[in-house]
Amino acid sequence: MLVFGDVTRLERADALCVDLAAQLRDLEHQPPGVERHAALVGILLKAGELVQGLSDVEFEKMSADDISARRDIGSLLLLDLARLVLRSWHQGLSGPLAVPARVTALLPDLRAPCSLCVKEAEGYSFYGLYPEAYAEAAMRSGLAANTSVIGIRSIGTSLSAMVAAALGAAGPVTLRPTGPPFQRHIAVAPRLSHRLLSDPRARFAIVDEGPGLSGSSFGSVADWLEDHGVGDRRIHFFPGHKGGLGPESSSCHRERWAASHRHVLDVDDLLFESRHGLESWLRELIGPLEGPLEDISAGAWRKTLGDDLHAWPAVDRRFERRKFLAHTTNDTWLVKFAGLGDVGQRKLLKARLLAEAGFTPPVAGLCHGFIVEKWVAGRPVAPSEFRQTKFIEHLGRYLAFRERRLPLPSTSGASLSKLCEMATVNTEEALGKAAALRLKELIGNAERYERFLRPVDTDSRLHRWEWLADGERGFLKTDALDHSAAHDLIGRQDIAWDLAGASVELGLSTQQSAHLRAVVSEGCSRAMNADLVAILELCYLAFQLGLWISAKPAAAAEEVPRLEATASRYAKLLLRRMEDERA
Repeated sequence: MLVFGDVTRLERADALCVDLAAQLRDLEHQPPGVERHAALVGILLKAGELVQGLSDVEFEKMSADDISARRDIGSLLLLDLARLVLRSWHQGLSGPLAVPARVTALLPDLRAPCSLCVKEAEGYSFYGLYPEAYAEAAMRSGLAANTSVIGIRSIGTSLSAMVAAALGAAGPVTLRPTGPPFQRHIAVAPRLSHRLLSDPRARFAIVDEGPGLSGSSFGSVADWLEDHGVGDRRIHFFPGHKGGLGPESSSCHRERWAASHRHVLDVDDLLFESRHGLESWLRELIGPLEGPLEDISAGAWRKTLGDDLHAWPAVDRRFERRKFLAHTTNDTWLVKFAGLGDVGQRKLLKARLLAEAGFTPPVAGLCHGFIVEKWVAGRPVAPSEFRQTKFIEHLGRYLAFRERRLPLPSTSGASLSKLCEMATVNTEEALGKAAALRLKELIGNAERYERFLRPVDTDSRLHRWEWLADGERGFLKTDALDHSAAHDLIGRQDIAWDLAGASVELGLSTQQSAHLRAVVSEGCSRAMNADLVAILELCYLAFQLGLWISAKPAAAAEEVPRLEATASRYAKLLLRRMEDERA
C-alpha cells in the first residue's frame, strides 16, 4: 500500500546561517525557563538541518562520505550547541546561559550560496523524540570520552552531537545510508575510514531514531564497522526506543541487535522522572496542576466519547501523537505533542489563528513541543446535523478560512499524478486488478487539472468524531493542526481535497456537496471544479483504504476488528463511487 511519504523542503544554506545568528542573539536576551530552553533546542535542530544539508551536497558530489573542512566546522558547531543544551538541561532550565564566541564565529564558514534539500526529522516532528533523552542515555552508558560517535543522517546529525557532548567526546561524524529501504549500505572514503578506525581500542556509538521496519540504517553502519575489523562488543547503539528490529530486518541484523549494547531513555522517563519535566513546564503556562497528567495517547482519548466500545472509531497508532489532559482549578487542558523547534512554532501560530476565528478551542501556548489548548467537553455532532444547512455553511466558511488565512506549509504535497498512482496501486492491492483498471479509466487524464490547483494547509481529517457542537459559531473542529504536514504522502493539497474528504466522511448527498462547493467557492473567490472533486474523492477513498489496511500488522488484537470494519467501509464506498461514475 502507498501510504507514507518523506517530508522534505529546500533551504538556502546562507539564509539558514543568517537565521541561526539572529536566533542566537535573541537567545541571550531571553529570561530563564522552558521557553528559552525550547528556543535553544530549536537552534540545535536548525543547525543540524544546515549541517545535514551541506554534508549531503558533498556526499552527492563524491558518492561517499569523506573528511572536509566544512564538515569538521559543522561538527564543532553542533557539539558547542549540544553542550549548551546539556548545560541548560542540567541547570533545570534556569541560570545564566552565555553563547560561546566560537559558535557565532563558525557560522560564516558555513554560509555557502547553495540550496539544500532538508529532510524533516520525523522523530522531532511526529514521535516525541527529544535530544535531551539521548544525552541522558549517553551519560548512563558508561562509555568513555574516546568513543567515536557516528550519527546517521538526517536526524542523527543533531542527536549524535548530544551523545558526543554528554560523553565529552570529539565532534561526531555523520554518514548517509543509501540503497533500497530495507537493504541500506554506506560508502566511506579512505581518509574518513582511516580517521574512524585510527584508535584500535575506541568504542563506537551509532546514533539514529528508530529502528523501523528493517533497522537497515543502523545495520549498514555496524556491517561496515565489522567488515573493517571492529568487534561487535565495541559497537553501541543509541536508538529511539527499546523494541527490536521490524519484520523486514535480516536474520543476521536481528541476532546482532538482540545481543548488542543499546542505550535508550524512554521519552516518558525524560518527561516525568525529571523535576524539570513536562508538568513543571505546564505550571509556567497554565498554573498549578490539581493532579498527575492523564494520558489519552494511542486512542485512549476515545473514552471521552462514551462507554460503548463498539461505537469507538478505529485508531492508527502510527499516526497518534502523545497527548494528555491537564487539570487545573478552573479548567481542563489538552496537552498534545506538536513538534520541536520551528515545527511546533508554526503549529502554535496556526492554532491561534483558528482559535481567534472561533473555529477551534482556545490556545494557552506551546511547552517545548507540546501545544496546550482548552479541553472542550462539548457534545459530538450528531450524524443528522452534518447534512443540515447550518453545518454545511459553517464547514464551508472553515475551509475557505484555511485557504485564505493560514500560512502556506513549508513542505510540499503529492502531485495530482502521484495521488492517482497511489489510488491505482492501493485499489489493485485491496480490490484486484479489474477494480484498479476501472479506477484508472475513471480518473483518466487527471493531470489536465494540475495547473488549476492551489496547494494550501488543508485539514485533511474531516471525520465525524472530529466535530463538537459548541462554541460561538455553533461548532468546533478538533485536531486541526497536523495533517497537511503528517508523515504520509498526501501533504498539502488544493482545498478541493477537503471537499472530497467532507463528502466521503460526512455522507453528503450530491446536492449537499454542491452547496458546500458553492460556499467554499464564494469564500475563496474561485470556483471549485466538481469534476476535480470527483477525481479526488476516488483518490481519497483509495488512500484511506490503504491507510487502514496497512495499520493492521502493528495493531493490538482488540483494535483489529475496528480496523477491518473501517477498511471495509472505504472499500464499499470506493466500489460504489466507481459504479456511480460509470452509470
